[in-house]
Amino acid sequence: MRKFFLIICIVLFSSLSARESPSPFLEDILQEYPSIRDLTLSKDEAYFTAQSPMGEISAIMVSRKIRNKWRKPEIASFSGSFADLEPFLSVDGKRLYYASNRPLTSDSTTVKDYDLWMVQRDDSKSKWSNPINLGAPVNTGHNEFYPSLTQDGNLYFTSDRPDSKGKDDIFFSARAGKDFTAPISLSDSINTSGYEFNAFIAPDESYLLFSGYNREDGLGSGDLYISFKKEDKTWTRAKNLGEAFNSKYMDYCPFVDTKSQTLYFTSRRSDVEFKAGGFTSVKTLLQELNKSSNGQSRLYKVHFKIPK
Repeated sequence: MRKFFLIICIVLFSSLSARESPSPFLEDILQEYPSIRDLTLSKDEAYFTAQSPMGEISAIMVSRKIRNKWRKPEIASFSGSFADLEPFLSVDGKRLYYASNRPLTSDSTTVKDYDLWMVQRDDSKSKWSNPINLGAPVNTGHNEFYPSLTQDGNLYFTSDRPDSKGKDDIFFSARAGKDFTAPISLSDSINTSGYEFNAFIAPDESYLLFSGYNREDGLGSGDLYISFKKEDKTWTRAKNLGEAFNSKYMDYCPFVDTKSQTLYFTSRRSDVEFKAGGFTSVKTLLQELNKSSNGQSRLYKVHFKIPK
């Protein structure tokens, strides 16, 4: 079985690196935002977080596809009053999970640590409900971030709670009716004494993508890693996705559209160059400073197919 998973990884990485390099996503309508840090989408809705460069402002935005064109983003109906980030749409599009420091009650203005919240609706034409806190045992007095759910409703998320193996861990909590079971930190095949965060779980729970920071096999900062679920329900040792995806800069916040076989992720990569001879006009200087890959957080996409 271990040999089988090794073959899967080799085929995946070699086929992807031969096909294409990551390219900017929604560059035309997102260029005016200083920092974009995550993405979740359906066939006609894209939710993402827009932030100030230092993260003081963090709001969830939505762009809708009309006549096959993504339209100018708007602030999501449930966001804008507090620091909201990292949205995740359920498979049926009727629930959206996200992280927020908003107060637990609507009559309070006192922010708290980051919890996981949810809004729900009847269908994509309906309005979102008021935010609902997921409550214990998922949420604690520590931070919970980056929710991702399987088609069966099992939850994976990031937390810095005391039972973590390191600074940040990826946790798992199974769906139990309308609630979730007590979260557990994933094994050391994934979590280390450092930072593991921003996990995307495949809808069928067959693989997990996540970010690891400054690991020994990393390319210089945060990198994307993959782990496969084995028949005995344990996870293979996480493998760096390599230079086909990662850069020497921070690469994080993965999301996979399994229907289109596309991986979306956030990167702070930069190809800004000081041209030979320098700059003689403001126009050429601004063109170089404001290109998409300029070190600010931007969304990228690349073909991503798991061999069967």
